[in-house]
Amino acid sequence: MRSDAGRQGAAATGTTPRARRIGGRALAAAGATLLGGSLLSACSSSSSSSAGASGNVLLVGTYNGKAGKYTTVQDAVDAAKQGDWILIAPGDYHEQADHVTPPTDPTDGNMGGVYITTPDLHLRGMNRSTVVVDGTKPGSAQCSSDPAAQDYGPAGSDGKPIGRNGILVWKADNVSIENLTACNWMQGTGDSGNPIWWNGGADSAMIGMKGYTGRYLTATTTYYPNTTQSSVYGIYANNAAGPALWDQIYASNFNDSGMYVGACQQVCDVTIDHAWMEYNALGYSGTNSGGAVVVENSQFDNNADGFDTNSQIAGDDPAPQNGACPDNGTSSITHTHSCWVFIHNNVHDNNDPNAPVGTSAATLAPVGTGMTVTGGRNDTIMDDTFSNNDAWGVLFIPYPDSNTPTHGQTCAGVQGSVIPGFESLGCIIEPMGDALVSNHFSNNASFGFPGNADYGMLVLTSGLPSNCFRDNTAPKGSAPANLAQTYPTCGVTTTSATTDLLASVACAAKVLPCPTGVSYPPSTGVVMHPLPAGLPTMPDPCSGVPANAWCASGSALPGPAHGALPLAAVGGIGLAVAPLARGTGRRRRKPAPGTDARA
Repeated sequence: MRSDAGRQGAAATGTTPRARRIGGRALAAAGATLLGGSLLSACSSSSSSSAGASGNVLLVGTYNGKAGKYTTVQDAVDAAKQGDWILIAPGDYHEQADHVTPPTDPTDGNMGGVYITTPDLHLRGMNRSTVVVDGTKPGSAQCSSDPAAQDYGPAGSDGKPIGRNGILVWKADNVSIENLTACNWMQGTGDSGNPIWWNGGADSAMIGMKGYTGRYLTATTTYYPNTTQSSVYGIYANNAAGPALWDQIYASNFNDSGMYVGACQQVCDVTIDHAWMEYNALGYSGTNSGGAVVVENSQFDNNADGFDTNSQIAGDDPAPQNGACPDNGTSSITHTHSCWVFIHNNVHDNNDPNAPVGTSAATLAPVGTGMTVTGGRNDTIMDDTFSNNDAWGVLFIPYPDSNTPTHGQTCAGVQGSVIPGFESLGCIIEPMGDALVSNHFSNNASFGFPGNADYGMLVLTSGLPSNCFRDNTAPKGSAPANLAQTYPTCGVTTTSATTDLLASVACAAKVLPCPTGVSYPPSTGVVMHPLPAGLPTMPDPCSGVPANAWCASGSALPGPAHGALPLAAVGGIGLAVAPLARGTGRRRRKPAPGTDARA
């Protein structure tokens, strides 16, 4: 790990781990094309806590006319002990822990408006829509888009605001966060701009926590100031091992990705179920996230690029992103040695050129792509629907990493290569051993550039384990056209590169002008979208909680209905949305072609 002085210097020059992660995402598209010949709470009363069956219950705010002991979430967190529950009543909570105790090393992201270091803590709102952890200044309207309401955090040693994170779990095992909304947590010179973050030690190359749960969570922002101060990741986990679960989560308007899982040393062991990501630069981003990762029954729409998983040797190490099962095991889903599985998802309409811009990730993201596997290995994409993505439904491309490798990594150590004549692009990490199986494609590739297709592959070197393609319904075909015939089996050593897409990817990545007559959609300015209506709240927020003044025997006491209530100040539109498609996990029937998982 670099010295504090080194980290602070990096922050000042824009080469922090965050900068490298942002700069790398979708850079593959840019760098790869340049290779082509330069084209390249327990409470005994309503206001105190008491012992419960499995921990104390601490109450924040007033619910059903009964006041809890605490008025801020942080006060309850500070009072809680391992195994306790914190229930939060509806309200707009402008939490200030990072102002009260400014962080000493913000480059690691070790700071939050709500700052949690106690393991086995359960943080739960009583209503997803109306329990709001708000990053705007105290006294501001809820999730205000007023520039004067935004809070960029305390000043760092250079006098510049370091930014803010919302709910920050720092190296604490088995912390759950459920049933609430977090909004408007802005970026600064530190590792910041993240509403909900399980942080096991950013840039440490170590696993700093094990086990985490996030359910019925909403992350958004209503304000976009510029590329360096806007919100970055919505729901975020790094340097954390499983078992982990994200279920019924939503994120929008982020300049890198709606959700992110990375740096987990092939022990991610995370299931992401019933997620909905839209209006982000990337719906999902995952650097070096491997081992058992299952993304299922989820929707990615109206992002610039719907889903991007990648390898890199500069930041969130160790590389590569490798979906091989730990200990050479076999997945019960794929029945192969690939435990990274993207299954039963609906990926559509990822053509948004006006998503928030966050340095290279958004600027270079191949707009119009449903899913990009960027230097990823041993990943399986199966039984999904890809529709109305106007460039490609799925794209496999290399990752060119020109940054200085961290923690002693080498290009050769990740089977990367430096191509003579293009050394400035750094280490080229190719996608290999990935499987695209039994997916349904429809109405993709509408931009019309030669090379746009239902799915495509760009590989710049030979002699590597092949990707494979079979049993896909793809009326717009593949690029090159013969991928399914050439590569029906994964892992076969390739004898040639596959470079047909160089010019097309360069155009999509905005590295070079598009040819005459071809126009990828230009941005007309960042557009921030209001939250949708009907996002499901927990059916019973008292379920599993020890009895307390708000809950009796694990269910809520009589009072107002616990359905979705309006979120008053987000674009004037309430936060309540028809639930995402619910199913039976991995056995759920995939959505019918062209249907919307929201329905």
